[in-house]
Amino acid sequence: MRFGRAASSVLLVVVVVLAALQSGAAPAAVGHHAQGRVSVAEPTVTVGRALPVQPVKPGFLGLSIEYSALGSYAGTDPSAVDPVLVHLIRNLTGGGPTVLRIGGNSTDRTWWPVAGVSRPPGADYTLTQDRLAVGAALARATNARLILGVNFEANSTTEAAAESRAMMTYIGPSLIDGLELGNEPENYGGTWWYKRDGKEVFSRSQNWDFQSYLRDYRHIADALGRVPLAGPATGSIGWMRHLGEYLDRERVSVVTLHRYPLQSCGPRPGSPKYPTIPNFLSARASRGLANQLREYVAVAHAHGKLVRNAEMNSVSCGPARGSANTFASALWALDTMFAMASVGLDGVNVHTYQGLIDQLFAIKQVGSQWQGYVAPEYYGLLMFAQATPPGSRLLGVSGTPGISTLRAWATRTPTGQTHVVLINDDTNHSQGVSLRLPGTRAGTIERLQAPSVRSTVGVTIGGQTFGSQTDTGLVPGPYHVNRVVASAGTFRVSLPAASAAMLSFR
Repeated sequence: MRFGRAASSVLLVVVVVLAALQSGAAPAAVGHHAQGRVSVAEPTVTVGRALPVQPVKPGFLGLSIEYSALGSYAGTDPSAVDPVLVHLIRNLTGGGPTVLRIGGNSTDRTWWPVAGVSRPPGADYTLTQDRLAVGAALARATNARLILGVNFEANSTTEAAAESRAMMTYIGPSLIDGLELGNEPENYGGTWWYKRDGKEVFSRSQNWDFQSYLRDYRHIADALGRVPLAGPATGSIGWMRHLGEYLDRERVSVVTLHRYPLQSCGPRPGSPKYPTIPNFLSARASRGLANQLREYVAVAHAHGKLVRNAEMNSVSCGPARGSANTFASALWALDTMFAMASVGLDGVNVHTYQGLIDQLFAIKQVGSQWQGYVAPEYYGLLMFAQATPPGSRLLGVSGTPGISTLRAWATRTPTGQTHVVLINDDTNHSQGVSLRLPGTRAGTIERLQAPSVRSTVGVTIGGQTFGSQTDTGLVPGPYHVNRVVASAGTFRVSLPAASAAMLSFR
């Protein structure tokens, strides 16, 4: 994060006291809230003036789901969309606008039946009027606009145009931000599309490159007519380097990029990209991930385009049980969302679907009732949403020399409230914090914590939890916040190991 200068008006001084590891002492077990000793050294964190980055936009925090997850999440009846899902989404937006992306891998596995046209061989999900109507009903219920994937891998103008017409007809242009042609097309020449007689079949040749993509893109886009487009839907930094050329040639409403910090396929144990709890909690996985997008955000904005990290979660392409489904993901998500805002992104869509290791929630219908399980990562997103209502400005933070496990962010809301979010990524030791606000005598503190960093249940935010099951998608009561009162101009706070807290001041 970029550190700002101290403000001449409102100045928040946070004195962070690190727990000390005495020489020769055995470290506490990972995940236990060992209190440790308070260090003699007291590095100072200063929160100052607003950073030179745009305010957090309405709809900044959005979700991304697969077409195949739409029915299991929202149901099949457009007149009775799953209320648990609706509330879980609205919790993250305060009921305000959001952006819901429907696509992912299933984008190039869909088709809309066309008379005289055979089903594309890689398509196993049939779009129907009712399924699109459910998507429209979910958008209306959550105050969302949609980014919708259109099959590009089939390389069929007839099929793509049919899908586009169906979406514009049965969902309607007023709910659509953009049609996203394909999903991560950089993989078309190296990842098989379907199998025939047990053999892998690829949709493009091994010579497939960005220039080939542009030729096919123009061919398909022309067939769709004047509809809003989103793209290039790439997860490759190599392809992102061509973003300026893409925007010079193509008409898109929204730039969509995809980035994940860790991978289950490819990296081996010991790699910084392999999904482990220490890698989750590293600055590389949050702030480093955001910094990868900084220059491409600038390119998009220079072309007058909105840009979203339209598919993001903690781990891509494979299992990561024991890390991606633990409380570590909540701390990662909290830090990462702030980092994404700090590089100027207009929004982020967190990818989730049933059965995904890093899913935000799992939902099932029992008779006429819906029941949901809320995963740890969701709680981290919820604290971010509380700290950054639309229009919030990120404030510069300076200090913490040599502190690798403390994350500090600050915001000022449009109503003048200041939030300071502190994240203790040390899984063994608590951290003491002193907060000084000249002229301020009282504030509140809300905590995000769990029994351990490895917990998959028992997570609480403001003392509230969805428990092992929720029938409403709502927290059961008001958030519990403690009043903090200054002593000699200082607010004393203790952050347990692997936890976060939000301090709020008027």
